[in-house]
Amino acid sequence: MQSAQATLENIRKDFPILNRTVRENKTLVYLDNASTTQKPNQVIDAINDYYKNHNANIHRAVYALAEEATELYEKTRDKVANFINVKDRTEIIFVRGTTEAINLVAYAWGRDKIEKDDIIVTTEYEHHSNIVPWQLLVQEKGAKLEYIRTDDNGELILDDLDKYLATGKVKLVTFSLMSNVLGTISNSDEIISKCKAAGVLTLVDGAQAVPHMKVDIENLGCDFFAFSGHKMLGPTGIGILWVRKSVLETMSPFHGGGDMIREVHKYETTWNDLPYKFEAGTPNIADVVGFGAAIDYLSNIGMDSIRQHEIELTKYALEKFSQVKGLHVYGTPDISKRGGVISFNFADVHPHDVAQIIDEEGIAIRSGHHCAQVLMEKLNVAATSRASFYIYNTKEEVDKLVDSLNKVARIFKL
Repeated sequence: MQSAQATLENIRKDFPILNRTVRENKTLVYLDNASTTQKPNQVIDAINDYYKNHNANIHRAVYALAEEATELYEKTRDKVANFINVKDRTEIIFVRGTTEAINLVAYAWGRDKIEKDDIIVTTEYEHHSNIVPWQLLVQEKGAKLEYIRTDDNGELILDDLDKYLATGKVKLVTFSLMSNVLGTISNSDEIISKCKAAGVLTLVDGAQAVPHMKVDIENLGCDFFAFSGHKMLGPTGIGILWVRKSVLETMSPFHGGGDMIREVHKYETTWNDLPYKFEAGTPNIADVVGFGAAIDYLSNIGMDSIRQHEIELTKYALEKFSQVKGLHVYGTPDISKRGGVISFNFADVHPHDVAQIIDEEGIAIRSGHHCAQVLMEKLNVAATSRASFYIYNTKEEVDKLVDSLNKVARIFKL
C-alpha cells in the first residue's frame, strides 16, 4: 500500500476529517490511532443509512424494518467471524469494547472458577482494562495476581511464566497481543503453547493487534479474545468478545434483562441460546452496522497490506527520530516485533509540554500514562508521548512530526 501512492491518496480521500484545519489553519496530522481511529465515509454512510432507512429493534418483531435491522446486525457477526477466522458464529459476543469484554470474562467465568490461592497471570505492559478487573477478582476471592516482567527492549521475560506455571496454581494467563505503549508484539505462540501444556486457559487482548495485522483465532489457540471496533475505523461503543464454545457453555450470564432469556417466570428464568445469553437488552444496533462497514473497508485493503504499510512507516519514523537531539524512544529496535506505535520522551521535558507544542503545528499525538501505569512504573517515568500510525498516515506526516520534535528540542535547548 505504501508503494502505491495513488492507493494511499485514495484512502485518504475517504476520511473527511483529514481535510480539517486546526490551530490557526494548520492541516490536521492525526497520529493518535492507538487511542481511536478516524472513520471513513463508508462507515459514516452505513450508520446514516441505518437510521434513515432501517431503524427498528432486533430479534423482537416480524415487520419489515425489524427484519432488515436484524439482518444487518447479524450480518456483522458473520463478518467478524470471517475476519478473525472463527468457524462458529455463536462464539462471538457483541460488547461495548475490550474493557467490557474482559470484565465479562472476569465476572461470568472468573467468579465461578477462581478460588482462594489461585493465580492469574498478566504482564507489565498491559492496559488498565486487563489489570483492574483481575485485581478486583483476586481481592474478592483471596487469589493472587502475578506479572510477567518486560526486559529493557520491552519484550516479555517468559521465564517468569514458566515459574508461575510450575506452581500448578495458575488458572488464567491474560496478555495483550500488542502493547498500546511500546508496540511490542507478544510471542503469543510460545505463551499459549506453554499454557496449553499446563492446562491453563488464556485470554488475549487484541485491541491493538486486530486493526493492524491479520489475526487467525483458529491458529492462535487461545480461549478468550477481545477487541474494539473504534480502533479499526468503526464507531465507539462496540467491541467483540470471542470465547471458545466449550468454555462459553460453562459461563453464567453477565447482565440480566431482555433478549438474553428464553422464559421468565416469577421465581425462575431460563437463558437464551448462545450468543444471545450474553447480549442483554437493546444492543448498539447502528454502531454494529457501522462496524460491519469498517470490516468491509479493511478487508478490501487487505490486512497484509496494512501491516506492510505500518512496518515501512514505523521504520521510517524510527530512523528520523534517531536524529532528534535528546529524544529517547522506548521499545524493541526489531521492527518485525513491533506495531505502528512509538512512545518517546525528552529527558527533562514533560510529555504534556511536548504534546502542546506539537499541537500548535496541527499534529495530534498522545501524552500521559496511556492507561498503563504499571508499565510507566517499570520505565521509571510518569508519562510518555506517543505517536501511533494507521492506514491513512504518510511519510510526509512523519516528517512534519519530526520537524515539530526538533522545534521542542530547540525551545528547551537540548
